[in-house]
Amino acid sequence: MRIVKGTLPFVVTLVIVALVTAVLFYCKLVGIGPHHPIFFYLLPIALVALLYGSVPATLFAILAALSGAYFLYDPVYSFQIANRLEVGDLICFSVLALMAVKCAFELLRPAAKISTARARYGRP
Repeated sequence: MRIVKGTLPFVVTLVIVALVTAVLFYCKLVGIGPHHPIFFYLLPIALVALLYGSVPATLFAILAALSGAYFLYDPVYSFQIANRLEVGDLICFSVLALMAVKCAFELLRPAAKISTARARYGRP
């Protein structure tokens, strides 16, 4: 049971990446796809960071960049990208996704206890 509980965030991460990739790939095949599809992964990355922490969200960002390069940019089914602007999209997405993970993690971190103010030198 402990192993299942520890792997649940990673399984959820893989499922969400697969679902978002499938929807974006379908939109690309139909012809209604956006010009910069990789940025649609940002909201699910932030959601995974809020729910499960920074490690699964970082894995999500890496998997999203790889699956976006493989499925969403021409030539399809290849990690080679034909357009230099799309390479820039992937780089900007990676930086932005990792910043979103870090910000979400810092927002959820418990605040350190602030010690009460004391008088100097033992005076009240």
